Amino acid sequence: MLETRTVLNPLREGMRVARAPEPTSIVIFGATGDLARRKLVPALYNLADDNYLPPVYNIVGFARKPRTDEDMRAEYKKAVAEFSRQKIQDQVWDSFSQNIFYVQSNLDDVEGYKRLKRELERMDTERGTAGNRLFYLAVPPELMPQIIELLGQAELNHSAGYTRIILEKPFGRDLQSAVQLNHRLHQVFDESQIYRIDHYLGKEAVQNIFVFRFANGILEPIWNRTYINNIQITVAETVGVEQRGEYYDNSGALRDIIQNHALQLLAVTTMEPPAEFTPNDVRDEKAQVLRAIRPLNFEEIRQSTVRGQYGEGAIGGIRVAGYRTEPEVNPESATETYVAMKLHIDNWRWAGVPFYLRTGKHLPKRLTEIAIEFNLPPLMLFGKDGVNQMEPNSLVFNIQPDEGISLKFESKIPGQDNRIRPVNMDFRYTSSFGEAAPEAYERLLLDAMLGDPMLFTRYDEVEAQWAVITPILEAWKKIPPPAFPNYDAGTWGPKAADEFIQGDGRKWRRL
Repeated sequence: MLETRTVLNPLREGMRVARAPEPTSIVIFGATGDLARRKLVPALYNLADDNYLPPVYNIVGFARKPRTDEDMRAEYKKAVAEFSRQKIQDQVWDSFSQNIFYVQSNLDDVEGYKRLKRELERMDTERGTAGNRLFYLAVPPELMPQIIELLGQAELNHSAGYTRIILEKPFGRDLQSAVQLNHRLHQVFDESQIYRIDHYLGKEAVQNIFVFRFANGILEPIWNRTYINNIQITVAETVGVEQRGEYYDNSGALRDIIQNHALQLLAVTTMEPPAEFTPNDVRDEKAQVLRAIRPLNFEEIRQSTVRGQYGEGAIGGIRVAGYRTEPEVNPESATETYVAMKLHIDNWRWAGVPFYLRTGKHLPKRLTEIAIEFNLPPLMLFGKDGVNQMEPNSLVFNIQPDEGISLKFESKIPGQDNRIRPVNMDFRYTSSFGEAAPEAYERLLLDAMLGDPMLFTRYDEVEAQWAVITPILEAWKKIPPPAFPNYDAGTWGPKAADEFIQGDGRKWRRL
């Protein structure tokens, strides 16, 4: 009989999640890839270190490269040492590593899936995992449909316990392919088994938007078109395409960031209060507000979207190459690395409020934020003498890297004159709670084990997001792209993005 070892960190004894997950087998497809090494296994280790994993669990790698169980354990120990948010501890690692196993197979070989099934059944009997399975598809998107089909052929889509499957973005390339992918998924798995992961939803600052809006009485009454002038969502990255040139050149910033992360942030910020704080009610409200986004026609797309592509420049004083000279990128590529756009939500709460979204690579600062800008007071009592210009109040959710909330308001400068200046009230997780927030993948993996899909994207949300983005993709095929590259690496994007928002009498937030 195989030995079952429970991870218990003596430094955190007694720290348990309110509802402990059941014993389970976590199967990682693409177990030797970057996502498994950088995110998934370090996240599982941190959950073990915090005593959040079930008392009995298996982590089963599934990939084509030849490995033994011991090889996989050694490889993952290096990954955890490099990428874990918590320092590796020998006692915790020794216990954790005994639960790591490996099954070698090509991803297109049904016999490998049958072998995996036999191994999982053996573990259910010998280790007591009760038929509970969590499949994580940490693979390129083009491999997902075949893996889903082979899981069905090997009868791995059901078991004596629960069976759940986690999929990474992108969920399709446009509306039609997303609908087809959902159809193929539903032929093998029930929607209740499917967990489409968007790691932004696992970030503490995003989860705190729910609490900030619906657990406090002071702001929700003014969370509407009467008081809010505009909302800006920014996802800025200092990195370029790194080692993802081939993928990125076939994707671009609109698909890579706006279609999923940015629109999910928009949905959380603008959704109506749910009847109850349950997964279905929350996702119903998100889907409803996504469906209320006004579709852009061809002329609106020409006027309300801006594309950019970085050229060579400097990031933090280090010279970097232009996009077209990156590895595996077409030297004449017209793929966008920057997008700015304006959307409207046609419902009672938000009619007339513009939503400005922007994202880009090789920008000066890594930062994701949601900025709500309020209307100015109706009467400028303190502007008559021309001493200084009032700025609108703003509320900013800092999603990364420094998770927190900031409120900007006007205050009088000490002295005899009526001079005013904007000041900030800041809340930061690390300073307020004395410890760093858990990584997003930790929360999401734990929720999947618990069977809580609230922070995962439902099929109708995915299709509503693609319904917004697909017309833009199609229009861009007909509209000649700008003369790329049109912004230097290390700057805040093309001039056209500034001119676009200035045309509305507004400006991008200074970051």
